[in-house]
Amino acid sequence: MSFALEIKNLKKVYAGGTEALKGISLNVKEGDFYALLGPNGAGKSSTIGIIGTLVTKTSGSVKIFDVDIDENVAIAKSMLGVVSQEINFSQFEKVHDIVITQAGFYGIKKSIAEPKVEEMLKRLGLWDKRNDQARTLSGGYKRRLMIAKALIHEPKLLILDEPTAGVDIELRREMWSFLKEINEKGTTIILTTHYLEEAEQLCRNIGIIDYGEIVADTSMKDLLSRLDVQGFIMDLDKPLEKEPTVEGFELKLEDPSTLFAAVNKDKSINSLFGELNKLGIKVKSMRNESNRLEELFIEMIKKK
Repeated sequence: MSFALEIKNLKKVYAGGTEALKGISLNVKEGDFYALLGPNGAGKSSTIGIIGTLVTKTSGSVKIFDVDIDENVAIAKSMLGVVSQEINFSQFEKVHDIVITQAGFYGIKKSIAEPKVEEMLKRLGLWDKRNDQARTLSGGYKRRLMIAKALIHEPKLLILDEPTAGVDIELRREMWSFLKEINEKGTTIILTTHYLEEAEQLCRNIGIIDYGEIVADTSMKDLLSRLDVQGFIMDLDKPLEKEPTVEGFELKLEDPSTLFAAVNKDKSINSLFGELNKLGIKVKSMRNESNRLEELFIEMIKKK
């Protein structure tokens, strides 16, 4: 099995004795879309900093597509793109020039880089702003520019550290679509995010880190299956005056046309639909309650 990222017994102790990482091990398969979650101070940023060679590890090993970052850092970094939380470009340079310069850092000639940059900026909705100084961009467009910089050398592994922080919902979903597309084309993606709905929508596998230790490393499907109760929000065909009663299910009207249902793992959502239909209640659409991963995440941290 080919891994995009292999971390073994990784430790980081900062000056003063703070132990940020306590010997974590983690494998991310090639082509995966992987979520790395954890509260502030859990060790996510230290892990990403070490992978990107911006933070010096205390011990352990990191390989990117079988290349050890200590043994051949140049090759390892050529396969890696990182979108950090902090803005890392000159605010007074033009958008186009920032990405062209980044391509140059990877030895891409300007004649080759130009069409690549044009394609990237158009795909990320930045082409019309190519001659604008970066400082004039909104927060959301600066995040897009960070992604363009990270992808211009076509890395095989992309790490996104809170890529949609401070971005409005519409832009966030546009970015989701773009990230899904490049992942489907073969780019392995590791995502850290505080938007747990984002992780659920995008990622197939998930690791949870807390106090410098991995407390979960599994598939998103498996993690969510551990929930004893799932919440569903149903949009109704017609408004109701009061919430219906169905034995074995907890139902609550959020508003006259929106019904919330708490469904135990041993119950079938189809049987609920059947009972509602007997009562003359038709469901137009249904979605999962968005905070179900958050509930599980908090539950796991409490157990630690």
